Amino acid sequence: MVAFEASNSSTAASYQRNTVLQLHYNYTGKLDRDRYTDRLKPEDIMFLFICLLIVVENCVVLMAIWRNKKFHMPMYYLLGNLTLSDLLAGFTYMMNIVLSGQNTLTLTPLLWFLREGGVFVTLAASVISLLAIAVERYATMVNMKTHRRAKRNRMLSLIAASWVLSLLLGVLPVLGWNCLSHLNWCSTVLPLYAKSYIFFCVFVFMTVLLAIVLLYGRIFHFVKSNTQNPARSRSKGFSRRSQKYMVLLKTVTVVVGVFILCWMPLFVLLLLDFVCPVRSCPILFKANYFLGVAMINSLINPMIYTLTSRDMRRAIVKLLFQRCLITREGRMRKIAAAFPQCSFTKTEANPRGMETSISSGNATTVHIKSIYPKLRVSVVS
Repeated sequence: MVAFEASNSSTAASYQRNTVLQLHYNYTGKLDRDRYTDRLKPEDIMFLFICLLIVVENCVVLMAIWRNKKFHMPMYYLLGNLTLSDLLAGFTYMMNIVLSGQNTLTLTPLLWFLREGGVFVTLAASVISLLAIAVERYATMVNMKTHRRAKRNRMLSLIAASWVLSLLLGVLPVLGWNCLSHLNWCSTVLPLYAKSYIFFCVFVFMTVLLAIVLLYGRIFHFVKSNTQNPARSRSKGFSRRSQKYMVLLKTVTVVVGVFILCWMPLFVLLLLDFVCPVRSCPILFKANYFLGVAMINSLINPMIYTLTSRDMRRAIVKLLFQRCLITREGRMRKIAAAFPQCSFTKTEANPRGMETSISSGNATTVHIKSIYPKLRVSVVS
């Protein structure tokens, strides 16, 4: 019992000594590089800019989902969860870069675990959110008549499960799955993490990717088989749903393809880290480039969903350019002709509900669908 308490006390003390980082970084050969003596390098500034874009872009998508009641439904909440995890991934990686370089060796092991764990948690949440969306779409496709409350409960369960699993994955090193007492177990990419933990994370992410591919493969097979069924294909309702899901599958194919392109280099690098003896694979010292490519996935995800969803495009255009499109009196500006598919609410349109005319040349009529049923905009260009 005394020995166990002494061991725990020694482990707790090692979490607070920054000399531990110098020992581990020196063992893996990272101190032979100038990264830990210089300030931010040009590539670090580039990654900071990418992270800033990730944060801003995902903030815009979250605001569009929050402000538009049309998006207050289970599938868009899951999309919002993916957007939130991508936003946090950009923010945590930005903090990681700021605390890297010459600041690394000033950190205690506990702060180092928090720095790296934050990136692991948010990136894991982004990956698992893609799986949650796949599960929801598969469940909806198999049982289209699910009650709205059941869908809502399923959505909340999926969101909660994605964050619980991500947090669990990120805190495992702090709870003891590390190499503080065994230098020969250490990863080269992340010198305080055990190689076995790195391999476990790669295994989890690859399993998630495989599950996503299998689920969407099942959806594709389901839609294709039912579309080829003459009895069901005559149903207009089923035909519309099938077309909707085929478009959806094209979107998802792009999402999964981009995910593989962005993450596979990092997966391969981490597997190489697992099998390479210490100091024997120089490419492991370039891990920040591979992680930066994986982060680009968080930048591209909202672009894909926005470009493939007309409703989302409308909501974002309205959010960003509403002040430019409508005057304080409720009239449409001339520039609004460039956004013919953009919809506005009753309070954003002409308060009297009268027909608004914008005159600038040849007569062209543009209908703008609105919650206010009588709104019609005539644009003369």
